Amino acid sequence: MVSLGEDGQRKRARVMKIEAIFLDFVQLPLKSPFQTSFGTERVKSTWLVTVVADGVRGYAESVADVEPLYSEETHASVYFAWKNALVPRLVNESLTDPKDVDALFAPIRGNRMAKAALEMAIWDWFSRSQGVPLWRLLGGDPARQRIPVGVSIGIQSSPEQLIAVAMDYLSQGYRRLKVKIQPGTDVEPLERLRAAVGSEVPIMADANSAYRLSDVDRLKALDALNLMMIEQPLAEDDIVDHSVLARALKTPVCLDEAIRSSDDARKAIQLGACAVINVKVGRVGGHQMARQVHDVAASHGVPVWCGGMLETGVGRAHNLHVSTLPNFRLPGDTSASDRYFFEDLVDPPFRLNPDGTLSVPEGPGIGVEPVPERLARFRTHHEEWRLTPHWRQGGIPHGTPTRF
Repeated sequence: MVSLGEDGQRKRARVMKIEAIFLDFVQLPLKSPFQTSFGTERVKSTWLVTVVADGVRGYAESVADVEPLYSEETHASVYFAWKNALVPRLVNESLTDPKDVDALFAPIRGNRMAKAALEMAIWDWFSRSQGVPLWRLLGGDPARQRIPVGVSIGIQSSPEQLIAVAMDYLSQGYRRLKVKIQPGTDVEPLERLRAAVGSEVPIMADANSAYRLSDVDRLKALDALNLMMIEQPLAEDDIVDHSVLARALKTPVCLDEAIRSSDDARKAIQLGACAVINVKVGRVGGHQMARQVHDVAASHGVPVWCGGMLETGVGRAHNLHVSTLPNFRLPGDTSASDRYFFEDLVDPPFRLNPDGTLSVPEGPGIGVEPVPERLARFRTHHEEWRLTPHWRQGGIPHGTPTRF
């Protein structure tokens, strides 16, 4: 079904009944290893999700990883959450608004990364089907079409190497440096970096839950460095100890892994556990929950920024669109994709503008889509799921008796 909009363009009706879901497991080599307190990544692997309805496709990717290190979710758990619990809830559903998906998935506990990939692909489909960019459906600011971005630097072999890498990124125009830290690779490298780049360059530290409250004296040593923030220093599921730590530090505390919902954001802010929140759409369950976290933080005067998970161009496009919301007041981690990959799944790749920004893609939906030849070259597995009524038996393998 199509209709003419006010601008005379053909627009599809806003009803979606998913006919098929395509899954592609892709692996893209990284230009250089990326080390955090969890380990070292050399290849970006992800599920690319494509939803198909009425001749239109919507795209998204999962931010889960091989092992349950950053999160309890993995590539395997995401796959089975889709097959056994989430996709069955989409069968025969006539969706009139992408927000409907959040309510359909609400009874399923956890599995936020699995939920997010499907929900984000559906948001892309709705905006493509209406011929509008995703940021418009999300309620973004039309004046925010160039998003200030920073860059995330993995743990380096020496302070000298960290300084060299940082200087290179600053010369490219990045507006903010984020440095991964862990106990023993923290105070000295950051002291040396601050001395090298000067007092005006924004620097933040990302601990990825590598510290405990007993490390407070070590973390206090960072207060002299005028950091923008320290991100998620304590346990990934902790808010209470972060509130204690936040009162002990001059450096603002930012929460990442600990914020999985708008309720988490509200509680953390009320306890004084954070002064900043990192919003990762794929971590909190999708665009609808990301907007709610954004709104809660805004209502308390707490700024947010958009974190990155080494996404391909598909995920980066989603991140840029959500970053048009007004409370994304700090540079995010959505750095240029040619900073990570020899080749992205999309073409052209995301490149840094001279003013340290990335441009929000133009066109319907997220404004980009996978190049078929590249997708075929980088994928190691492909499945096509047709959403026929048998999916109502979610979780029961084919051929298994339904009576026990």
